[in-house]
Amino acid sequence: MPKRRDVEEQRARLSAAVWSVLARDGLSGLTLRAVAARAGCTTGLVLHAFRDKRALLRHARELLHERTGRRADAAQEAAGEPLDALRAVALQALSLTAEGREEARVWVGFLAAAVSDEELRELHVQHDRAFVQRVEQLLAAARPDLPRAARTHHAVGLVALVEGFNTLAAADPQTYSPHRQRAAVDRLVDSLRA
Repeated sequence: MPKRRDVEEQRARLSAAVWSVLARDGLSGLTLRAVAARAGCTTGLVLHAFRDKRALLRHARELLHERTGRRADAAQEAAGEPLDALRAVALQALSLTAEGREEARVWVGFLAAAVSDEELRELHVQHDRAFVQRVEQLLAAARPDLPRAARTHHAVGLVALVEGFNTLAAADPQTYSPHRQRAAVDRLVDSLRA
């Protein structure tokens, strides 16, 4: 029986391979064989951890949710007033860096698969709504005077702005540059000041 540490190292190596293949080669390139090649192992080992392509995609999306969630927590905690926290959470979710652009490519690959797969779509909706809920809570702290429907409207708009930039910047980072992304978020957050 393999040691727990070996199993954890193997899982980490496979996770990194799934992420790398999806970010580099997109949805069409994400295969058990490609993940095995990237991880330097057999497809049998990949199949032991992931039963099919859907499992690979679910894993990539869960990793993305965990990574962005940790960053959002840190950004929110480091910010001062609530609108600063809102801005910080939105900015950390954008594709402003090479790592952010890689995350955007993973997100786009997952989303493309989720459009026609009920199970993946449910996972996407769950994580997307968690982001909207976080933004709504930050808006409630920043603008307690806003009715709940208005907070929801603004939260959905901000999330759509962020995810739209990520989707478009995944293919065209020059037009949808970090500067333009930051400026758009700044304008939207500034418009929410009472």
